[in-house]
Amino acid sequence: MALVSGYHHLTLCTDGVQEDYDFYTKVLGLYSVKRTVLFDGTIPVYHLYYGSRNGDASTIITTFPFRKPAVFGKRGTNQSKIIQQAIPVGSADYWIDRLNGKGVDAAKISRFGITRVAFKHPCGIPHELVESPADNRPAIVNEAQHVNAAHGIKGIYGAAIAVFDRTAMDDFLGVSMSMKKEADSDEGLMFSVPNAGGPSSIVEVLHESTGPQGTWTLAGGTIHHLALNTGNEENQLELKAHLEGLGFTDVSDQKDRNYFKSCYVRSPGGALFEIAWSVEGGWALDEPAGQIGTTLVFPPWFEDRRQELIAGLEPATF
Repeated sequence: MALVSGYHHLTLCTDGVQEDYDFYTKVLGLYSVKRTVLFDGTIPVYHLYYGSRNGDASTIITTFPFRKPAVFGKRGTNQSKIIQQAIPVGSADYWIDRLNGKGVDAAKISRFGITRVAFKHPCGIPHELVESPADNRPAIVNEAQHVNAAHGIKGIYGAAIAVFDRTAMDDFLGVSMSMKKEADSDEGLMFSVPNAGGPSSIVEVLHESTGPQGTWTLAGGTIHHLALNTGNEENQLELKAHLEGLGFTDVSDQKDRNYFKSCYVRSPGGALFEIAWSVEGGWALDEPAGQIGTTLVFPPWFEDRRQELIAGLEPATF
């Protein structure tokens, strides 16, 4: 029995906060779901969440806009490479025109026989909008940004991971995470994430045996982690024990992220995975349900540092 059901969120380390916010809300038509700060460490860094208006499961992209002097990640292999979101079948041309019209270079490509729109975040992280025929979710409509139901992003499709050796990732995703292999070709491996009858979510493994090793540090220009949804604490702890029983000694203890609880594990191919579940109340714990993502909020344990953290954050207009 699978202990995960789709994605919980995807998290990136980006660069400037303003370009990040404008890219996701004004270019891609997502909504601000939460504006808070990085819960780990001492450096003031925004943690921004984007997705559907109500922050529905498997729609959330989160970012750490990490513009710090001389701190920038290196993209390469043995690292998560591409962020992927689902769009309605037939809407690729709309997005090609929209993205190019907004100064974002975009091109139509195909992988595993599925049409995609390929482009990059302003900090350089590759993104794809994927025409997913198995995804029955309604599109995210954002009238203020002129994105309608025929074209809007539906939520997370998945992510692509670049690896030196795909064999170890084959075992990790299939045995450790109970994913089903859907394709195995010269283009790479494709695994479907268990979804309990919901939309099809994917992890792709791309074999890149040459090129630089990607960095794993918290630094701009790289993907930080891929979070899978366990639904509840019982499943999370059972999966944590399963991973540890398979010999993954670097599985983290549970972390309190205020809106959800998380554990982390580094996969053999380098990509960092999170297993997470949302607590009761979710995004509305510290903001009214109809106004999530409209104010800067802090976890209770940071309230005494509020003014210090605000003073250290990069200025931005939200």
